[in-house]
Amino acid sequence: MSVLDVRRLSVGYGKVEVLHGIDLEVGEGAIVTVIGPNGAGKTTLLSALMGLLPARGSVLYGATDVSDQATEARVVRGMSLVPERRELFGELSVEDNLLLGAFPLIRRGAQGVQDDMRAVYARFPRLQERRSQLAGTLSGGERQMLALGRALTGRPKLLMLDEPSLGLAPTIVRDILQVIAELKQTGVSILLVEQNARAALQIADYGYVLEMGELVLQGPASDLAVSPRVIESYLGLAAGAM
Repeated sequence: MSVLDVRRLSVGYGKVEVLHGIDLEVGEGAIVTVIGPNGAGKTTLLSALMGLLPARGSVLYGATDVSDQATEARVVRGMSLVPERRELFGELSVEDNLLLGAFPLIRRGAQGVQDDMRAVYARFPRLQERRSQLAGTLSGGERQMLALGRALTGRPKLLMLDEPSLGLAPTIVRDILQVIAELKQTGVSILLVEQNARAALQIADYGYVLEMGELVLQGPASDLAVSPRVIESYLGLAAGAM
C-alpha cells in the first residue's frame, strides 16, 4: 500500500518549469530516496509535496488527494518536512522547539505529548542534555537532531527529509542516517532527498534519480547501487564514502 502516490507533478517558477511530470510512490513503512545533483529540483519536489509551492498534477496521501490542501492541513494529516536549512527557532530552547513540533497535537487536545518528548530524548540523549540550551547555540549535528526530533513530536506518518547530511562531519552523518534507518522500524514512511547517494542507497528500500527536473532512473536501492550509470555519476570519489 502506498502512503504517497504522486502523479504527473509539474512545478514552475513563473514561466520556467523546474519539475516535469514526476511520478513517485512511497510505500507504507518504506524508505524511499531521491538522489541527484545540485539544481536537479529535489528541494522543489519536497516543497511542492508539502504545499509550499503551487504545482500541477496529483498528490495522493493515503486515499486522499491533498493537491489542493494547504500546508497546515497536510501537517495535520501526518505529513512532515525537515527542510535543508532546519529552520529552528534559535532564540528558543531545545525543549520549546520540540514542543512547537507537537503544537498541532496539543491544540487538538491529544494525549501522550510528554511521552513523545521522552521518546525523542531517548533517541537523542544529547538533546536531553541540552534541553534548556538555546537552539541557536547548538552544533550542526545537534541542530539536525533537533530538527528530526521536532518533526517526530508531531507524530508523522510520512517524514520527508531534505539533505539531512548536508554540512555534517562524517561521524555525525553516520549517526543521523542510523537514526533514519531505525525510524522505519516504528512504522514511519520516509522520503529522503539526499545528495550523498552512497549513504542514501545504503539505507533506502527504493530510489529515484532526478536530473534536470526529470526522473531518469528508478528501482530498488540495491539495484541502483550497482547501476553503471549511478556508479559513474554519483558513487565515485566525489560522492564520498560513509
